[in-house]
Amino acid sequence: MSSTPVGAPVQPVAQPGAEPAAKPLATLVARPLIRRKPPKTRRKKLTTEHVLFTTANTTFLIVLAAVTLYPLLNTLAISLNDGMDAVRGGIGIWPRVFSLKNYEVVLNMDTIYKAFFMSVLKTVVVVATNLFFTSMLAYALSRSEFVFRRPITLIFVLTMYFDAGLIPNYLLIRDLGMLNSFQAYWVPVIISAFNLIVLRTYMKSIPEEVIESARMDGAGHFRVWWQIVMPLCKPALAVIGLFVAVGSWNAWLDTLLYNSGEQWLSTLQYELQKLLASSMNAGQNSGNMANNAASVASGGQLTSPIALRSAITMVAAVPILCVYPFLQKHFVSGLMIGSVKG
Repeated sequence: MSSTPVGAPVQPVAQPGAEPAAKPLATLVARPLIRRKPPKTRRKKLTTEHVLFTTANTTFLIVLAAVTLYPLLNTLAISLNDGMDAVRGGIGIWPRVFSLKNYEVVLNMDTIYKAFFMSVLKTVVVVATNLFFTSMLAYALSRSEFVFRRPITLIFVLTMYFDAGLIPNYLLIRDLGMLNSFQAYWVPVIISAFNLIVLRTYMKSIPEEVIESARMDGAGHFRVWWQIVMPLCKPALAVIGLFVAVGSWNAWLDTLLYNSGEQWLSTLQYELQKLLASSMNAGQNSGNMANNAASVASGGQLTSPIALRSAITMVAAVPILCVYPFLQKHFVSGLMIGSVKG
C-alpha cells in the first residue's frame, strides 16, 4: 500500500533513458545579473626613443605649420594696415594701424566687377572643357584595344619637354583668328599633357570586370566613359580640376597678349596687375619708397605699393580659397571599393 497522502500531487516517474523533466517555474529563482569588470589594460611603458620621436615629430609639424601660415597672415595684416604706416615695416601677423583704405582703393575700380565676372566665366569654361576633353582622350589611351595609344601618348609626352615659345604661340593664335576673342582663353588649354597622363594612369587602375560587364549589357564606349569611368574617377578629376582652376584664375599673361584690345574681355588678375604696376611707378616717381607713400588715383586716397600689393593678393586669393572646401571631400580615393563582386 502506497504511503502517499490523499490529495498530494503525483510526482512523475522518470523512465530509464529519458531526459530529466524540467523544473517548475515556481522553483526557479531569479538571480541578479553580475557585471564583470573589464580587465585592466596595462599601459605600455614609454621608451626613450618613443618620447624623443613624438617630441621631434610634433615640434617639426608645428614649425612647418607656422612657416606655412605666416606669409598668408603677414600679407593679410599688411593689407589691413594703414598704407603710410606699412612702409615703416616691422608688421607681423597683426596690423599696427588698422585701416581699410587699401581695399577701398582696389574695390573702387570701375572695371573690377566686370573683370571679376569675366574671370569666373573663364575659369568655369576652362575647367569644364579641359576635364571633358582630357578625360575623353585619357579613356581612349587607357584601352588596350586602341592600336595607336602608344604613339599618341608619346606625342603628348614630348610636348611636356619641348615648347614652341611665346612668339610662335602668339602667331598661332593670330593666324587662327582668335585675337580679342573669348576662344583665346580656353582653346589653347583644352588638353593638358600632364593631366592626360595622370588620368590615363588612374583609369588603368579601374578593374576590367567593371567595363566588361557594362559592355556585355550593350553599353558603348561613350556610355562606359560617361556613366562608369567618370564617376569612378571623381578623386582624380577633383584634384586636376582644382589645379586647372587655380592656374586659370591666376593667369593674366593671356589677357595681356591676346585680349588686351577688348575691355570687356579683361580679367580680374589683369586689372589688378595694371593697378599694381601703376602704384609701383607712382612710388618710384615719388623718390624713396621707404619714406614716401605712393598716391594712387582712386578717390584721392593715399596708400603704399606694399600695402596695395597685399590687398590685391588677398582679393585675388580669397575666391579660389573658398572653392577648396567643396573639393576636399573628393581627394580621398577609395570609391572603387565594392564595385566588383567577388
